[in-house]
Amino acid sequence: MPLYQIHRMKDTPRQHFRWAPHTSGETVVKLRDYEPGTTVEAPTAYAAWVALRGSATPLDIGDILESEGELRILKYIGFEEARWFVPDAAAHREAGDRSAAPVAGEVGTAV
Repeated sequence: MPLYQIHRMKDTPRQHFRWAPHTSGETVVKLRDYEPGTTVEAPTAYAAWVALRGSATPLDIGDILESEGELRILKYIGFEEARWFVPDAAAHREAGDRSAAPVAGEVGTAV
C-alpha cells in the first residue's frame, strides 16, 4: 500500500489558490508555499482523503499528496497532477544545457 507524504499549503498562498480560476492539467507549485506534514498510508489519494476527512488534520484545498515522486494536489474538483517549480537556471544545470554559455565581455570571459 502506498505511503503518501502530505505537504500542507501555507495560509497566505492558500487564500490566493482558493480564489484563483480553475485550470485543468498539471499544476506547477512552489516548495516555499508548503510546510511538511505527516504521512498517511492508503491505496489511493482519494482513500487518503477519506481517511483524514474526520481527523483533526483533514486535507484542505491546495494540499499535496506525494508518493513515489508523483504529486497530486487537492482542488475543488478532486486530485490533479502537480509538479514542483524548478527555476530556469537550475533546470538548465540539471539537464546539462550548455546554451547558457558566457557572453563575450562578461567577467571571466575572453573578448
